[in-house]
Amino acid sequence: MIECQEVVRVYGQEKKGYQALCGVSFGIARGEFAAIMGPSGCGKSTLLNILGLLDRPTAGRFLLTGTDTSRMDDAQRTGLRRETIGFVFQAFNLLPRLSALENVCLPMTYAGAHRPEREARARELLARVGLGAKAGRTPLELSGGERQRVGIARALTNRPAVLLADEPTGNLDSKSSTEILGMFQDLHREGMTIVLVTHDPNIAKGAQRVLRLKDGKLES
Repeated sequence: MIECQEVVRVYGQEKKGYQALCGVSFGIARGEFAAIMGPSGCGKSTLLNILGLLDRPTAGRFLLTGTDTSRMDDAQRTGLRRETIGFVFQAFNLLPRLSALENVCLPMTYAGAHRPEREARARELLARVGLGAKAGRTPLELSGGERQRVGIARALTNRPAVLLADEPTGNLDSKSSTEILGMFQDLHREGMTIVLVTHDPNIAKGAQRVLRLKDGKLES
């Protein structure tokens, strides 16, 4: 599903710039649940941005579902990202004036789905994450754990093959963190490929496999 081949990412001029990733190579199989760990500044977020097609390697190759993304233009990358990847963020990234239902509908709106289809899918997903009765509430009326549940529902709207999560429990208490991890594990059991960045070793233990980065290199 995911293959990185000697991925390098340099910010700024190559000789004077900052090298965030230094020849990182690994693969993640379809249906695998992997966690990425490492100290601040080790390259975790840079790597996740490359996996999510939000950034390009300076050198090396990144293949997604067997497709060499380095050969794709921006429009092709945007289409592949929309069709293949769901994102879950630490800060939730919900629009505060929209209801939970409207927030979950947004990716489908951008994808051109009709309103009845959007709303039916959004209600189905909100029910799945335990928020069917709160579809009309705005993020300000929800707890942190509930906001992240909305974020997970939104990430699933276009039936992605890969779910990328950047510190999804970073703003949550331990009880909510455990519940969110349980949701990821349920999705994994159903066949979803998940890559999760976390500082929390208890969250990382819930994954099948841990990739540890240090100073831009894959340590283990």
